[in-house]
Amino acid sequence: MSIGCIYALVALGFVLIYKATEVVNFAQGELMMLGAFLAYTFISILGWNYWLGAAAAIGCMFVIGNLVDRVVLRPVLGQPQFSIVMVTIGFGYIARSVAGMVPGWGTETYAISTPFSSEGMQILPQSMGSLVISQIDLSVIIATFLLCGILYAFFTYTKLGVAMQASSQNQLASYYMGIPVKSVFSMIWGISAAVAAAAGILLAPTTLIDTSMGFLGLKAFPAAVLGGFGSIPGAVVGGIIIGIIETLAGFYLPPGFKNVAAYVVLLIVLVVRPQGLFGEKTGKRV
Repeated sequence: MSIGCIYALVALGFVLIYKATEVVNFAQGELMMLGAFLAYTFISILGWNYWLGAAAAIGCMFVIGNLVDRVVLRPVLGQPQFSIVMVTIGFGYIARSVAGMVPGWGTETYAISTPFSSEGMQILPQSMGSLVISQIDLSVIIATFLLCGILYAFFTYTKLGVAMQASSQNQLASYYMGIPVKSVFSMIWGISAAVAAAAGILLAPTTLIDTSMGFLGLKAFPAAVLGGFGSIPGAVVGGIIIGIIETLAGFYLPPGFKNVAAYVVLLIVLVVRPQGLFGEKTGKRV
């Protein structure tokens, strides 16, 4: 469930951007990687407190995501979707290469000192089945649901969140109602990057930090499809399902199945229910 929650957070970034702009951001994993490296810089190199360093990294990634939309994506708006997707893929490669050249980062693996322990905690008594979980895994699960709750409250009860929903449903009508659609889109990219940074910080104690950790975003893509591209609750459910399936496949099936389990699920979903578990069939009048 803990690795599934990481997938859920990255998938949430996919969903937020697609729901607003109908763009699939294949650089979402690299945004997670940059967030983890920034947290490592603040916490391990500069010696900041864990919570302060994590908050600073998330804030920096919000700004970076905002700039990515304004500088990288906005000039190609109106071009075919394939061109925009290729831009996100190219940005991902550039971000990975730049991270490898930054002094203090490079291609080595790093760890973040965390206040949570890796020792097991007894959740259920022996008579009920003896469920044991580490503090790190428990913190990932709690943080994921807490973050999802905050995002739900933001999009439901705040004026800016409602404006973002309106912009994602009808850009032209939102523009005529006085909503600054371009600025809203930049903020959505910022929120998506901040969520990716949170995922990278939570993942760091488990898998360490390196320039290749962004490839995990490719595992989160099937989670977004499974839950329904455009559904925020679907991204969470899809991520948890993919995490559980991947872990069980690695334990019960022959070696190698763990790495392809997510994509097998993706193919099955596309054949059986293309709109995903929580998605709705939509059509466009042409």
